[in-house]
Amino acid sequence: MADYERIHHGFDPVFDERSRVLVLGSLPSALSRENGFYYGNPRNRFWRVVAAAVGEEPPADADVGAKRALLLRHGIALWDVVESCEIRGSSDASIRDVVPNDVGRVLGAARIEALLCNGGTAGRLYRRWLEGACGMSAEVLPSTSPANASWSLERLVARWTEALAPHVR
Repeated sequence: MADYERIHHGFDPVFDERSRVLVLGSLPSALSRENGFYYGNPRNRFWRVVAAAVGEEPPADADVGAKRALLLRHGIALWDVVESCEIRGSSDASIRDVVPNDVGRVLGAARIEALLCNGGTAGRLYRRWLEGACGMSAEVLPSTSPANASWSLERLVARWTEALAPHVR
């Protein structure tokens, strides 16, 4: 197994003053860091799930501008719980020595009505490191990761649509 390495997040949050829902992941995967944007592993279903939930076609894998525009068009902000940590590869289970992101940066600029975590690890990290400071509870949704094979794309779309629908345009 890979050795632990210190990883710094590296991406700014995606949001504007019209954002109403904040989706938090744990930390960008090694492939996402290599590709320079959130959910950069083409096997991760995040972009297909969110696009379907808001009634749009998913953006092309390499089109960061289209991904950003999709989120902002529908009032969705995106960031991660972790600013930096020690991790082995992309294994969320190995995350230790966490420094959380300053989610107050988004909460202070936008009227966020709901906080959604992409998977159990993001939910646990949020509860431990940010919930008290943010003063908002988060709804934990099933992970869009390819490792979450027990959830089909159709089930993910249905569940994410249910959570996003009251908050998106």
